Amino acid sequence: MQLIWLRSDLRLHDNTALAAACERGPCLALWLVSPAQWKRHDDAACKVDFWLRNLEALKQALGELNIPLLIRVADDWKDAPRVLHEVCREHGVQDVHVNEEYGINEQQRDRDVGEYLQQHGIGLHSYLDQLLFKPGTVLTRQGGYFKVFTQFRKLCYQRLHHGLPALQPLPRKQAKTAVASDDIPRHIDVFPTPSPSLREQWPAGEDHARERLARFVEDDMADYTEQRDLPAVDGTSQLSPYLAAGVISVRQCLHAALANNYGEFESGNPGAVTWINELLWREFYKHVLVGYPRVSRHRAFRPATEAVKWRDAPEDLAAWQEGRTGIPIVDAAMRQLLATGWMHNRLRMVVAMFLSKNLLIDWRRGEEFFMRHLIDGDLAANNGGWQWSASTGTDAAPYFRVFNPVSQSERFDSKGRFLRHWLPELKALDDKDIHSPGGLFGVQGYPQPIVDLGPSRQRAIDAFRQLPKEHSNEDAHQY
Repeated sequence: MQLIWLRSDLRLHDNTALAAACERGPCLALWLVSPAQWKRHDDAACKVDFWLRNLEALKQALGELNIPLLIRVADDWKDAPRVLHEVCREHGVQDVHVNEEYGINEQQRDRDVGEYLQQHGIGLHSYLDQLLFKPGTVLTRQGGYFKVFTQFRKLCYQRLHHGLPALQPLPRKQAKTAVASDDIPRHIDVFPTPSPSLREQWPAGEDHARERLARFVEDDMADYTEQRDLPAVDGTSQLSPYLAAGVISVRQCLHAALANNYGEFESGNPGAVTWINELLWREFYKHVLVGYPRVSRHRAFRPATEAVKWRDAPEDLAAWQEGRTGIPIVDAAMRQLLATGWMHNRLRMVVAMFLSKNLLIDWRRGEEFFMRHLIDGDLAANNGGWQWSASTGTDAAPYFRVFNPVSQSERFDSKGRFLRHWLPELKALDDKDIHSPGGLFGVQGYPQPIVDLGPSRQRAIDAFRQLPKEHSNEDAHQY
């Protein structure tokens, strides 16, 4: 008997470990419920709920192939070796199959499980699935991990031109087994149940994910370059929750984009090229996670920036978290996050820079808050984005480049459509005043700005100027 241990790969199609397990013989599937571990990782309640809803859909799909889905509890990942062994012993499992995961805790968990199973004569087989390229195979000429995205992307393009990662075959239906599938928990007690409207916005199941991908590629990808920065327009794929949970694969996304762009990565439809670029940014940040494990330990990618004197300002932090800073684009974005578990990518940069620069609050407070609320929360992408915005990470925005949130709002939501949706108290203002109503009196129910943008920008620049100089020339010679 073979066992597929499901994690962030909740799909039937193009699932490397599942395909490999089913090729070897009769197969069972397993999912571990780990509430204490999820809490330590700041996983959002809406993300946990999304996992459970997708597991329910996957259970039905696996059932059509006569593959039972077992549910076991391993509250802490330290319990995983024992629980896996108990399942293997109960069902006569010879081999366990997993798709690789890349955080330091995930890698340690898998090492512990592999060693424990090996002691009992059971093999653990891991597969590249979450990424296009295995971390450690896309390296600089000096043999190190890239720190600059454009150089990383150039080498990825070269590798892809030599051959695309193949899609995995759909497992064949197996003979019926006496093992029955377990019930999927409807909720986990320590995580509140999301609102019905949030659940409706993110339907579960890989059929829906594949339909969403096809619709985006056919209808919206051509305009992606122009529309992806407009928060009032559905100009992005909104596939990130499905990619984070593995309900769809990056290979499926790449193949679909290339099929629509005549196989081109760097030419043809600009929207396709730009979207493929975003898939490679996702790839890059996961490679960074492996190559520079300090980012998994709440450390800055650029060590010199650990010396920044961040402000301890709990009232300002709370105002930012609750969408009441008095800066409309920031407040609207934070309200979108709280209501939907998702935030438009342009706005993620805007609110992150506002917190880390204008408020000079440690980026780690923002990273943590995002993870606790994002349905697409992903350690690598979330950390990479926050460190970019805070000027502490790879390819980081220069410390003196600080987005002006009002200018960003005027540029990307010129008619105030996004603002009026999320800030109905401002809907009566005209298209100019709505972006910066701080000088107006009588806007009932909306606060005055908690910070002056000009002086606060200068305060951040001064804080970074005081840092010790970094003398490495490593980046200049990476490729």
